[in-house]
Amino acid sequence: MARKKQYIESEVIDRAMQLFWRNGYESTSMHMLEREMGINKFSIYSSFGNKHGVFLECLKSYKKRVHAIFEKFKKAKNGVEDIKAFFYDSVAIGNMNGNQKGCLVTNTYYEFAHSDDQLVKEEMESFMKNLKQLFIEKLKINTEKDLDTIEQQANYLLLAKHGLAVATKVNSNKEIEDYIEMTFNNI
Repeated sequence: MARKKQYIESEVIDRAMQLFWRNGYESTSMHMLEREMGINKFSIYSSFGNKHGVFLECLKSYKKRVHAIFEKFKKAKNGVEDIKAFFYDSVAIGNMNGNQKGCLVTNTYYEFAHSDDQLVKEEMESFMKNLKQLFIEKLKINTEKDLDTIEQQANYLLLAKHGLAVATKVNSNKEIEDYIEMTFNNI
């Protein structure tokens, strides 16, 4: 007879996500996961397969966490102002109680840039491709711009968003606000 789980998966994944967000994938050990999640290795292996399985579940959980700001962004109809609001909303997510500063996806994107891990790379590439497409859609609202300019600006904004995610870890709120405002002076 299988033993009944003595924990709620979403809660232990949330705790693991905070650990990965703080330390990154490589610097997070199974021992650290056991301690942070409050469950033993057997339970981790039984429920998630291994550390990599826990990490993939954490990425899914993070996407759910940021879903609301993406939905707001998708539905918005004010072009560049919507992108700017999305930048501010992204900063606010990192500043919410219980969240780590920065962006788990950006951290992961950097950490796995030269990895052979196809599952994580596919998750990151999908996320970035979707974000760039949203930027393009919002930039197209201004019908005075040609497609080449829109593509260049979408690329610029994608890189600016990465920079913003890193800046929120170390820069002051005033510096971050100035960064966002200056970014949109160039669009």
